[in-house]
Amino acid sequence: MLNPISNQLRIFLCTQPADMRKNFHGLSGLIRKSMMLDPFSGHLFVFRNQRSDRLKVLYFDSDGFAIWYKMLQRGTFRFPDLKNYSSAGLEIDHSTLRLILDGIDLSTIRRQHRFRINPSTNMTQPQNTQFISGAYTPLEQNFVAAKQ
Repeated sequence: MLNPISNQLRIFLCTQPADMRKNFHGLSGLIRKSMMLDPFSGHLFVFRNQRSDRLKVLYFDSDGFAIWYKMLQRGTFRFPDLKNYSSAGLEIDHSTLRLILDGIDLSTIRRQHRFRINPSTNMTQPQNTQFISGAYTPLEQNFVAAKQ
């Protein structure tokens, strides 16, 4: 499901751990109330549990909600340090999501600077989210405040 992700698709990571017992309605309520985003937008919304060994991705697929759920048998997903962010949601790029799913510790890798046109410059970004981009800057500098 997550292999053929379109570059036009935006990905939002919930900064707070979520109860993995929540269903479609519970997760879409979190998106509306805490992240202040529209769950019907078709974007991916990523949630993790307290121990970071389970992950849910909720998205609206043209005619209904779909959930992708992964539970690790050993180990944890390595998320960026989310304690320093006051917003309820962070926008991440496709490569950062792939690194998280592959178990790469984002604090231990460093990317080289590359010229890229930021696709989010033409799109308005919600004020309550911030953007994490592993593709544009080194990972220790990739936390960028939301555009006001």
